[in-house]
Amino acid sequence: MSETLKQVDIFTDGACSGNPGPGGWAAILRYGTHEMEISGSMPQTTNNRMEVFAVISALGRLKTRCQVTVYSDSAYLVNAFNEHWLENWQNKGWKNSEGKPVENQDLWRLLLLTIRKKGHVMRFQKVKGHADHPENIRCDALAKEAIQQYLRHNSDLGDPDHVVIVHSGD
Repeated sequence: MSETLKQVDIFTDGACSGNPGPGGWAAILRYGTHEMEISGSMPQTTNNRMEVFAVISALGRLKTRCQVTVYSDSAYLVNAFNEHWLENWQNKGWKNSEGKPVENQDLWRLLLLTIRKKGHVMRFQKVKGHADHPENIRCDALAKEAIQQYLRHNSDLGDPDHVVIVHSGD
């Protein structure tokens, strides 16, 4: 008898004030009519790290094995799976096409471990950033707010009302 997996949709976004700089990430998890929003921040990080960390954080909230569709405006994240970059990096000993160490491999390894540990069946879907996609717009706002909160609690880093936010979907 085959196992029926819960279908979970995860919408993610990451942002950074400077690149590197303080960063924010956000995710919306949706299962049927149930929805959860999560977000957070990190000091001195990059936008790409926030994009990957948003997925790690969202998957960490799932209690059972699921069929997951991740919707992201990050070509970096989506292409790593859909264009088989991750497989190639692993086959080359975590080296990129130029023979250099893959950036953010700590987070890529953690993401793969998180997926494998629960046995999630994953699908990654690219969405156009800032283009009337309601969940992407909401995640963007949550990620920006996470940065603002971080800066308010760490005022020595600058004025939280006057920061430039960098997005990978721009």
